[in-house]
Amino acid sequence: GSLHAEIVAVVSNRSKALILEKGKSLGVTVTTQFVSSKGLTRDQYDAECTSVLVGAGVEYMLLVGYMRILSKQFCDYWAGRCINVHPSLLPKHAGGMDLEVHQAVIDAKESESGCTIHEVTEEVDGGPIVIQKVVKVDDSDTAESLKSKVQALEGVAFIEAIQKKCKTTVSYADAGVSIDAGNSLVEMIKPACKATRRPGCDADLGGFGGLFDLAAAGYKSEDTIIIGATDGVGTKLRVAHMTKKHESVGIDLVAMCVNDLIVAGGEPLFFLDYFATGKLDVNEAAAVVRGIAEGCSQAGCGLIGGETAEMPSMYAPGDYDLAGFSVGAVHKDKVLPQNVSAGDVLLGLPSSGVHSNGFSLVRKLVEKANLDYESACPWDKNAGTVGDSLLTPTKIYVKCCLPLLKKDMLTGLSHITGGGLLENLPRSLPSNVKAEITGHPPLPAVFSWMKQISGLDDYEMLRTFNNGVGMVLIVKSDVVDEAKTLLREAGEDVVYDLGVLTERQGDEEQVEMKCSLA
Repeated sequence: GSLHAEIVAVVSNRSKALILEKGKSLGVTVTTQFVSSKGLTRDQYDAECTSVLVGAGVEYMLLVGYMRILSKQFCDYWAGRCINVHPSLLPKHAGGMDLEVHQAVIDAKESESGCTIHEVTEEVDGGPIVIQKVVKVDDSDTAESLKSKVQALEGVAFIEAIQKKCKTTVSYADAGVSIDAGNSLVEMIKPACKATRRPGCDADLGGFGGLFDLAAAGYKSEDTIIIGATDGVGTKLRVAHMTKKHESVGIDLVAMCVNDLIVAGGEPLFFLDYFATGKLDVNEAAAVVRGIAEGCSQAGCGLIGGETAEMPSMYAPGDYDLAGFSVGAVHKDKVLPQNVSAGDVLLGLPSSGVHSNGFSLVRKLVEKANLDYESACPWDKNAGTVGDSLLTPTKIYVKCCLPLLKKDMLTGLSHITGGGLLENLPRSLPSNVKAEITGHPPLPAVFSWMKQISGLDDYEMLRTFNNGVGMVLIVKSDVVDEAKTLLREAGEDVVYDLGVLTERQGDEEQVEMKCSLA
């Protein structure tokens, strides 16, 4: 009739609940699902339920006979959009259930009872009251007969509650998007962005696009090539979500882009970010952007803009995703790789840890070891928790590599990301040469632990993780000593002699390990 609403999902924590059968009878357009709580914390279970509900397009939720205590995260996400029915006239008999409530009414000799539709909050039966329906309590009533009277009103009460929610005028905030929160975020992050100013940009926010002056950065348009790089942080974000520590992933985001960019021989000039979430938490988002600004400062590029997208139907509460975009410049005759040949020497720069690749496997190994992210770190007693260690931000190699690039000392570079040394190094090699790795450094503790827990052999480790080497530099043999000196002057105290390039015969593998991972 006049009710402008439809049922889009039926979810239960009981596999044989009758409500699931009713949901299935409504047809395939209604998501009907049992969500098991086995092995999940309250927060994890509620997040799983929310994921199902959001995926089905739920905008308003009714709890019927649901006996679980809901988490703060769930209540915050569904605030004002989740209602429950209680079989009494709240606040009387709050916390009671089913027949015990009706018996308490009779025992108290109350003349009336009824049902209450209330918004769900962390306080059990304590949310704002939406509607109450009243019945008379007769002297002859038993708990069972009173229950029947009250239940007859619950459906009517639910309908009226939904009608109150179905307004003719719907604002952006009603749809779950807060313009005010977005504006607050912009104001909060402006100082951090301003701190990334460099020649060519002032890093001001608020315009429709960020501006960059190539000439002011020392580049002439006629002999300059622009380089673009984009990336994300992957499922390392899940660790940040679960530990509620968000600043370091902003550094990761910048690192994954600018480290790729310098491999082409260029200098990072500016950066833009994309932050997408279901419900904007201003402080959380600001922490991420502060990390992005810190990464930009480390890379010497300006943070000239970004996009914050609040999409209630796309992400579960507490979830967000990141993407980054970096632009740099290189003179046309200095694009790398160039002149890479047999006899060139491979130098390796240490990674800071796992960086931002392989985290789907990393998280699986943490689970296999019966650890969580608050557990004491088994591979590094000084790291604090597992989460603290794994959230160590990806190392940014820009400032240590730029001096060598400016002196034309590099013939190539390789950023060791997903695919490891075996997959990434060949991307910087011509087809007629191969790399002989004779001096791979000992595995850092985190990789030794993962190798032990996973049972992976050297080959699989080398094509999955960086294993302690985050960037490979290719140099001519006669400039090795000078290159090491410049690297040390830039703060790289450790430089690995990884190996050399040799002639490749036929279809030989382009990376040959002549040493084992220890």
